[in-house]
Amino acid sequence: MARLACSALPYALQSRGGRPYNGKSMLRKLSLSLAAVCLGAYGQTQTATKGASGQTPSALDKATLEAYVRHMYVMDSRIGVQISDPKPDEIPGFSEVTVRASVGLQSQDIVFHISKDGKKIVQGVVFDISRNPFQAELDKLKTEGAPGEGTSGAPVAIVEFSDFECPYCKEEAKLLHDNLLTTYPTQVKLYFKEFPLEAVHPWAKGAAMAARCVQRQDLGAFWAYHDWIFAHQDQITPDNLRDQVMDWAKGQSQIDAMKLGQCMDNKLTEAEVDKTVAQGRDLAINSTPTLFVNGRRIDKAIDWPTLKSIIDFEVEYQKTAHDAGDDCGCDLKLNLPGQPASKTTLGLPTQK
Repeated sequence: MARLACSALPYALQSRGGRPYNGKSMLRKLSLSLAAVCLGAYGQTQTATKGASGQTPSALDKATLEAYVRHMYVMDSRIGVQISDPKPDEIPGFSEVTVRASVGLQSQDIVFHISKDGKKIVQGVVFDISRNPFQAELDKLKTEGAPGEGTSGAPVAIVEFSDFECPYCKEEAKLLHDNLLTTYPTQVKLYFKEFPLEAVHPWAKGAAMAARCVQRQDLGAFWAYHDWIFAHQDQITPDNLRDQVMDWAKGQSQIDAMKLGQCMDNKLTEAEVDKTVAQGRDLAINSTPTLFVNGRRIDKAIDWPTLKSIIDFEVEYQKTAHDAGDDCGCDLKLNLPGQPASKTTLGLPTQK
């Protein structure tokens, strides 16, 4: 089945490292995460014999690992490969190494766990049974400054990384608009994060910067702009984006069109969009739309019944787990006279 998402990466780099959201995918990923890749097959000889230098190949040698990974993922010379230095791993007896594959502005990180002798590679995710399985994502998801709608402190927080020029993002935006808050008026908080794929969508970043300009004036107007630009996606080009946005602004009573035009012309929100893109790259996002439901990654288009089943599960699970959801900033401890004030928050951070 074709992958329903916009991506600027070659096929060889897509769908690597994302976490599953359904049972069948989970079993496939789990099998991969437990499988060790033997380096004995490395090299042109494709045998377990010693290499040309007379030494046994080691994944701790960067040139050896690069050649092995290029073969494994069919990465030709058009794809740049950078390999990090080994660092301590959560798995005893292993080191963690990150391989970054890149094409232009787009990149994808692949994490490997390498045995101390360099003979074995494990690709997969290491889970700490005492923590939320999506804690790594929760720690990286920052919602400060992101437009949001729904109930603060809701048990389920959804963070959407989207591209205004991506047709699949348009479909998902309509799905969320038609269903999410009507079904979950108090149980879900939705945050929108811009992730323009500049390599394939020439006006997406400009549209994202304009969205931030609108948000600076009025949050409600942001969501009106969000709905409008997706609805008129087919009519917008890099050349007419500004004029189209300014025509839209004329009908918005809460928007000062002159200020909006100045904000767009001077690129006053470019740093905000760049920061969001950097956050997405830190999360190894390489396609849109990508959703995180209490940290659970969904990196392809999804139908409403499936998404609803995930949300229903999280709503029920958080009744006892209390390890995810939106951070309402609520004080959960009683501050007694003479004692220092204390505050405990749960879920996605609204600061940082």
